[in-house]
Amino acid sequence: MRVVLTRDRGLNGSLVEWLPDDAVVTEVPLTTTRYLDADEVQRALHASEFFGSFRALVVTSARTALYVALARGALVEGGSVLSVGSATARALESEDVEVDVVGDARAEDLAPQIREGPVLLLGAASMRPELATTLRARGLSVTTLTCYETVPAVLSDDERKALRDSDVVFIGAPSAWFVAKSIVGPDSWVVVPGVTTAAVVRRDHERVIEGWGPSLREYLRAL
Repeated sequence: MRVVLTRDRGLNGSLVEWLPDDAVVTEVPLTTTRYLDADEVQRALHASEFFGSFRALVVTSARTALYVALARGALVEGGSVLSVGSATARALESEDVEVDVVGDARAEDLAPQIREGPVLLLGAASMRPELATTLRARGLSVTTLTCYETVPAVLSDDERKALRDSDVVFIGAPSAWFVAKSIVGPDSWVVVPGVTTAAVVRRDHERVIEGWGPSLREYLRAL
């Protein structure tokens, strides 16, 4: 079984653990991450009219963990920290940040846990709008703070061939699929972490496996 892992190098360790023992693994990062300078993020944060009065901080990605120390200073005393997904929560814990609520893979699933605003959302330049839209519809003030942006990677001929010849491709986000969709063949299985990315991939591809985790090992063995 030829498997292609497409997250940034260094972020695929847990995925390898879920693969069958006979899997031949190739890493082909489909995007690169440009992190904003901490001073730039801090200036944007201090410019917010709600600085010091945010009642909830939502961290949407593990990539933003390094910026949370800055963002926590914008919270009122006793303000809550919410994490999108367990991987983000672990990244925050490694930065000694106590997480009050850990949500599932979709940011919008945290909406019922947020009862007071204003709310600060920390994440990518291309942050999905569903959570902010839901909260604003309830009358809560929402500020989004960009910490990084994801840009498409330039692939070599060998990397494109690995994608074309793959039996299984892991796609972690819609931005990665936009790079891969014209290369991945119709017979490849595309494994995605949750419903958001699954919905995007299914627009172009029929063979989609939804859900990352240890149970994938037996599922992939059965293919």
